[in-house]
Order: sequence, then structure tokens, then C-alpha cells
Amino acid sequence: MLDEADQRILRALRQDGRITNAALAEAIGLSQSACLRRLRLLESRGVIRGYTAIIEEPEARDTVTVIVQITLDRQTEEHLSRFEHAVRRLAEVRECYLMTGMSDYLLRVEVRDAADYERVHKEQLSRLAGVARIQSSFAIRSVIRARA
Repeated sequence: MLDEADQRILRALRQDGRITNAALAEAIGLSQSACLRRLRLLESRGVIRGYTAIIEEPEARDTVTVIVQITLDRQTEEHLSRFEHAVRRLAEVRECYLMTGMSDYLLRVEVRDAADYERVHKEQLSRLAGVARIQSSFAIRSVIRARA
């Protein structure tokens, strides 16, 4: 269970993952040593899984984002695990979510163009074991890509 101080640490890190421990401690009202101890504990418990930079892709590297809904023919634990293991190996799949509703999975796929997506669809997605239906939608443009 996370207490209020842990919550404040996480909120501050969401705003600035590169904040120094001194600035973080000051912002949340803890001593530097107590702040660092809590931070390391959050990391060791897996609450903080890592740090990353949000990179604005150069316009020269235009990619097409395709949102793909996948429905499996069976929703057993074995079929779900097999699909998840296989989809992790696909380089073009940037995100994958297990969903409620009409489809089982929602994927964010990034490709060069429609022809490249056709290749991914034909050679990769449609060949995954247990896939019953694939529904693809091409994004027109990104409105919000990542938030702090």
C-alpha cells in the first residue's frame, strides 16, 4: 500500500523523471535521505519499473500508426498467454492491451505505410495462433502522444 508521501513522489516523477533527489525531497517535504530511501524502496518493489525519455520522432521518419483490434477464437489462459508471448516478438507492435468488450486485444502498430502494414497483417498478425478476427484502423494524426 502506498502512503501519501509515496504518492507525492510518484506524482513528482511523472512530471519530471530526471528531478534530482534534492529537488524531489524539497518538493514533497521530506529529508533527502528519507526521500532516497523511499525512492529505492519503490524501485525495488517494482512500483517504479524504470525511467524513460519521451522522444519526439523527427518528421523525416514519418510512420503510420495503426490501431488493431484482435479477437481470439478462445479466451482460455493458455490461448491468451500464447498470443501475448507471440505478439511481444513483433517489432512493429509498440503497445498491446488485454481488453474487455468486443475484442480481446488492442494493439498500436507503427509501420512505414499501408503496404508495410499489409505485410505485417499478412505475414505476422494473421499467422498468430488462435486469431479469429483482426480489425484495423489507420490513425489520421496524433492529437496527444504522451503526457507527463
